[in-house]
Amino acid sequence: MKLVIVDYGAGNLRSVARAVAHAGGQPLITSSGRDVERADALIVPGVGAAADTMANLKRHNMVAPIREYIASGRAFLGVCMGQQALFDVSEEGGEHPCLGVLAGRVVRLPDGLKVPHMGWNRVRIVQPHPIFENIPDGSYFYFVHSYYPRPDDAAIVIGETEYGVTFASVVGRDNVVATQFHPEKSGATGLRMYENFLRLAAGATIRWRRRRGGDSER
Repeated sequence: MKLVIVDYGAGNLRSVARAVAHAGGQPLITSSGRDVERADALIVPGVGAAADTMANLKRHNMVAPIREYIASGRAFLGVCMGQQALFDVSEEGGEHPCLGVLAGRVVRLPDGLKVPHMGWNRVRIVQPHPIFENIPDGSYFYFVHSYYPRPDDAAIVIGETEYGVTFASVVGRDNVVATQFHPEKSGATGLRMYENFLRLAAGATIRWRRRRGGDSER
């Protein structure tokens, strides 16, 4: 299985790659759209601002390949900025169009709170999802963010967290799953989440190849 981690100039790539390797994957870190097209599993991590993220994805000609990859039905994991970039618009530093894969906006945490929201917090499981397999409800994960996604469709919310407001800390739809927290910084529970994603990716890859008529070179 070809597992690709997208490099668009954001930090934290090495810790994601180490976590994936610990979970049993063999990740390729790349800024090549061609590698995205050929991937069996795709992870978009990252920290930073939405405007910079989208500008860098465009500069590396990654926007169309990522959208096409997601539309293909193969497994996708977004982490932190990689989650926020999936939505229509981010209000961080103005109003910036994002990937538009999921309907909704990324908005700032309420006034009066210490930002960024940094450190450990609980995630309440809203609805069952394979990404939470063998992960207890209310488990702690590590967060670093000042903005959060506000989906138009509540049905895509699979995990919630409280920090002055209840926000979607995990979303999922079809082959897409994304977290506002950093599983790679969340100890054994976070590593288990990467293991779960690898299992999801293996199943999605098999289904995709069957639709394509086999495992031919792409």
